[in-house]
Amino acid sequence: MIDYPRADRYGWRRWMPSWKLVTGLCLGFVGSLMAVAGIAYAMVSVPNEAAVAKAQNNVFYWSDGSVMVATGGEINRQNMNYASIPKEMRYAVISQENKTFETDSGIDPNGIARAVLNMARGGQTQGGSTITQQYVKNAMLNDQAQTLSRKFKEILVSIKVGAQVPKEKIMEGYLNTTYFGRGAYGLQAASRAYFNKDATKLDPGECAFLAAMVKGATYYDPAGATSLDPAATPEANSRRALAQMQDTLDKMVQYGHLSPAERTKYKTLPKIQNPRSNGQLGGQIGYLVDLAKANVVNNPATHISADDLQKGGYQIYTTFDKKKVKALEAAVKNVQKSNIKPAQRPKTDTNVQFGGASVDPTSGAIRAIYGGEDATKHFTDNADSTGAQVGSTFKPFVLAAAMQWGVRNPDGPESQAQDERTVASPKSLYSGQNKLKIKEYNGKVWTDKDGNEWLQTNDGGESVGNAPNYKIDLREAMQFSVNSAYVQLGMDVGLDKVEESAKDAGILPGSLASANYPSFSIGTSDPSAIRMASAYSTFAARGQQREPYSVVKVSDKDGVVFKHQDKSTEAFTQQVADNVTDVLKTVVDKGTGTKAQLPGRDVAGKTGTTDGNKSAWFVGYTPQLSTAISMFRLDDNAKNKNRTFLEMYGTGGQEKIHGASFPAEIWHDYMAEALQNEPAVKFPTPTPIGTVLNAEPSPPPSPSATQSRTTSPSPSPSPSRTSPSPSPSSSDTCQWSWDNPCNGDTNGNTNGNGGTDTGGTNGGTDPSPSATDTTGTATGGNTRGNGNGGIFGGPGG
Repeated sequence: MIDYPRADRYGWRRWMPSWKLVTGLCLGFVGSLMAVAGIAYAMVSVPNEAAVAKAQNNVFYWSDGSVMVATGGEINRQNMNYASIPKEMRYAVISQENKTFETDSGIDPNGIARAVLNMARGGQTQGGSTITQQYVKNAMLNDQAQTLSRKFKEILVSIKVGAQVPKEKIMEGYLNTTYFGRGAYGLQAASRAYFNKDATKLDPGECAFLAAMVKGATYYDPAGATSLDPAATPEANSRRALAQMQDTLDKMVQYGHLSPAERTKYKTLPKIQNPRSNGQLGGQIGYLVDLAKANVVNNPATHISADDLQKGGYQIYTTFDKKKVKALEAAVKNVQKSNIKPAQRPKTDTNVQFGGASVDPTSGAIRAIYGGEDATKHFTDNADSTGAQVGSTFKPFVLAAAMQWGVRNPDGPESQAQDERTVASPKSLYSGQNKLKIKEYNGKVWTDKDGNEWLQTNDGGESVGNAPNYKIDLREAMQFSVNSAYVQLGMDVGLDKVEESAKDAGILPGSLASANYPSFSIGTSDPSAIRMASAYSTFAARGQQREPYSVVKVSDKDGVVFKHQDKSTEAFTQQVADNVTDVLKTVVDKGTGTKAQLPGRDVAGKTGTTDGNKSAWFVGYTPQLSTAISMFRLDDNAKNKNRTFLEMYGTGGQEKIHGASFPAEIWHDYMAEALQNEPAVKFPTPTPIGTVLNAEPSPPPSPSATQSRTTSPSPSPSPSRTSPSPSPSSSDTCQWSWDNPCNGDTNGNTNGNGGTDTGGTNGGTDPSPSATDTTGTATGGNTRGNGNGGIFGGPGG
């Protein structure tokens, strides 16, 4: 029957198949495919949306294994019949997703070919381009494998649905199974989640808005989703949602589904309700859940996307200690209730906010955070992102750099300066002179791009140390937070090395200010409380840096899908870390941080206050726990696009707020409770390090030098070597406290030194939203998880 090779041919012709053979083989192949497709078509069934696409809970657990909260499936899906669905909702999705829905066969051959080809090349599965295909995909939630066989099955089901199911039923099923974000599957649940009303009462604007949510609520929900991607801020999401909503309305008019007159009524976003209206996420729980979600989504090792997590079904075991979380919240509220009285002092006590975080130095586990008053009222997590500058709490990184790499050789050529270094001892002497003329490492007076000299001002305009040269060693300069000494030390070491020291300790690059100005050494950067607690824990762990994290393990119905692996890197030698700790211990024992003393325990820490008294910090640690507390005033009205930090002069009835006041008090109260029943552990005795340097004092400023902002001396006595516990002073303009860097602008002007308070959010791992938004993008930027210095915009978390 098969004459091959052909007997009646010779040479090469004998090996050429006949047209009969070719035709037969082709018909046989096509017939076989049709038979297989027919059998497969007969075996697949039309989906029943009543049994699929149901939201499932994600269950979050405390560190002791007890349930924290079950969230994600709390909004029950409620089916609607076709007649109850507003026609504006139907035509909103038709206009945006599939304008030929009412007449097409249910599949898009070109789209299918693209998807199959993309998968064959190893790419991701592309979504169905018709509403029918999207409905089928929704209905196959129990099988979302990225395989050709699953895509083939989806195509067959779509063909069968398109042939057997009326368009009305397809639209009904699609809108009953689509995920709209906020744990809402289906139109009715979405209407309740966003507007707290029945779907039958939706107006055309609200319908167009919900059609935008179909594209991905992570990037379109106006409430924002910075815990999943720092680029998904409320402002950016609102812009995207409005642009998408307007585009949908325009298309509805274009395709004859909405009159131009009716369309003009919907030029702005509809009023959206609080996304955390569910009481389960009130207090600190909402912040904890968001932090854990971010850890899961932004950690590549979990292989769990934001969409996967939102669909639910996971058990997430966190590092959060229930007792410590409650203790931190109680410590903040006690201080706030006793001192912050907006009714009595509306000009100074409104918009006061606190943030806090506590990290285990031995593992990097985040044990507690304080994100704000209530996660259902205040959306930004103050533990993870605020934009508040850290002030003098940055100085330990300068000291660590001086002991890790050393100061540059002032006499050698510039090309050898990085190689010829001298490791500094904490006993090294630097000038505590007020209005100190800051020099380059080689003795050349530092000037900014405009040629202006930099004069570093001290607290209250006072020089610190023994006259006439005002020499003070680095330990005492840290103890009394003398800025001039540490600004000059930073210049001698090199601001690039100071920056490297901070990053090695665990500070994210995206939260660091420009290292081009001397004030960088005294805290113009704005890391989060989590990152500051983590960075200080690197010193507590004797130089071993561990990424902060909040999720120990994730499981689903099939078992454990992720487990945290402990990993550390050496940021500093033990000798360097132990000496930094020993110096910071002096700050608490007899310096600016005496309020943080815990009787019977070794405590190391640092106070910090910033220019304009706009933020205050205390960061400290014991061998078992590192904690950072921040305080600031910030207008947190989401409608205010230009949020600015407010001064805290007079806040809480105090002349000014400094790190040694309320932040240190909160830190003390929390740590006393958190460490209760835990043994008192001593810090290691440091091995002496480095050479005792004797920095030359700078000459008095010339009459032509630009002066820093100063006023008359403070009425409080200037700190000296013989005054172990000075009280904070004040002045009328510069308003220096013991740890206030008195920063100026970020352009390097000598009219003050440092940077302005700025915020921002960058980073993220989720894909960008669709291109219909022309007013904003959601691409990743700096590695600031949830904002400046946030922990989950980068690795770990």
